[in-house]
Amino acid sequence: MPDLSSLGAAIALYLAAINLLAFAAIALDKAKARASRRRIPEATLLRLALIGGSLGALVAQQVLRHKTRKEPFRSRLLAILAFHLLVLVALALALRLGSA
Repeated sequence: MPDLSSLGAAIALYLAAINLLAFAAIALDKAKARASRRRIPEATLLRLALIGGSLGALVAQQVLRHKTRKEPFRSRLLAILAFHLLVLVALALALRLGSA
């Protein structure tokens, strides 16, 4: 059986890295937009959010004021974040029920 503390640390490290990457990608996309250069496709930004970077993407969107009114990007990002929150709640409940 795997050591749960090292698994938790690996998951935390992954989530930190993917959220930083999502934040950086949105920052780079904004810089490219200002310089009238070729942009990062929205699908790429949303994929980064989907694989765990939703919080970093949302923070970047708000802090950098980038793609805050762009639909359907905005709605899709919020849907991905809501999905991640549901998964987190489900995992917390499963762990709580499993330890009872």
